[in-house]
Amino acid sequence: MNKRSILVFRFSAMGDVAMISPVIEQLCEQHPQVSIILVSRPFFKPFFDTNPQIRFHPIYPKEQHRGLRGLYRLFKELRNYKIDAIADLHDSLRSRILSTFFRLTTIPIKRIDKGRAEKRALTRIQNKHLIPLKSTFERYAEVFQSLGFSIRLTNKLVKKTRPLPAAFLRQFNSSSALRRIGIAPFAQHRYKVYPLDKMEEVIAVLSRNHELFIFGGGETEQEMATKWEKKYAHVTNVIGVVDLTHELDLIANLDLMLSMDSSGMHMASLVGTRVISVWGPTHPYAGFLGFGQKEDDCLQFHHPARPSSIYGNKPCLCDGIPCIERISPEQIVTKIEKTLSYG
Repeated sequence: MNKRSILVFRFSAMGDVAMISPVIEQLCEQHPQVSIILVSRPFFKPFFDTNPQIRFHPIYPKEQHRGLRGLYRLFKELRNYKIDAIADLHDSLRSRILSTFFRLTTIPIKRIDKGRAEKRALTRIQNKHLIPLKSTFERYAEVFQSLGFSIRLTNKLVKKTRPLPAAFLRQFNSSSALRRIGIAPFAQHRYKVYPLDKMEEVIAVLSRNHELFIFGGGETEQEMATKWEKKYAHVTNVIGVVDLTHELDLIANLDLMLSMDSSGMHMASLVGTRVISVWGPTHPYAGFLGFGQKEDDCLQFHHPARPSSIYGNKPCLCDGIPCIERISPEQIVTKIEKTLSYG
């Protein structure tokens, strides 16, 4: 059996990088002779740590790999690997420059088709084509297929067994009958964030009968999560408490996750935890629904102007009231309670 090595580029964003993992996992299962050299930001390494066929190579775009000279330095680092093919899953300026360096060799290079024209048709105001587009997972898989590696994607959520972090043992006391729910109420783009005052209403109700864990990003989010932790019983802030590996460990031990259309949904998918997701100007039809997650678990207000954005960096154009604000806290709580009760 001939060993084959594939160099893979995907530098950001967090959710997009997380979405690579289930595709590569199935590629490796179906091709045990394949090894992957994955180039991404060092923070994302935990998404791939459990797969022995993946070797992670960090890119430092603001430091030693900055600019054209830095990318050439990265090229020289990567050239040390025995590479048989290159899969550009990013199609950014950086990845194209790296590909240009490698074109001086005979290594085949294929890049993702992001379907930009289809996505413009999905989000335009006039003559909107509201149809499901290829998922990002399918687009990733197509790159490997174009390099000669067949791959059959099974879009199925598989629960992973991971150790419970010691920091949260108290909340998982076996004598407690409470169900454990993760909540990821934040997102990179503000238009994808459910109003935090309404999210607090959700937390206030759910915390009466469930153990809640708040996930998120930076200092501002951490301050908000800490405030909720102090105000409500059975609420625990996770932000800044443990690293990304232990966040994944914790999510794997939860009964359910509540997330925006954000990386929280994709992190839950990696470890096989079901997600109730809240959508605003974006839409599952754009291809970013979490791997193995169900469209029935997407809470969204249907309006002829939706979606108005693919990534959530543009506002909702729905008669002056953002669609995400038309989803009531009661709807979210009811959906979660029904899911926990009936599955």
